[in-house]
Amino acid sequence: MIFKVYFQTSLTEVPIRENTQTVYVEAETINDVRKKLADRKYNIEYIQEINGKFLEYEKDTNSLELENV
Repeated sequence: MIFKVYFQTSLTEVPIRENTQTVYVEAETINDVRKKLADRKYNIEYIQEINGKFLEYEKDTNSLELENV
């Protein structure tokens, strides 16, 4: 499965919507995603599984680039 992870780069600052970044990770579960990204010290806001039409849209817009973790 592919997950879209919304995160902030700072653990010490209050999350600001305009600073939210995304990364795509292939994993089996949300817990696997968190384990894979644990060493990056991201302030993870939300993890969303993407599939079906949403996955097709992400691929078509060239925004889908899987992270190597």
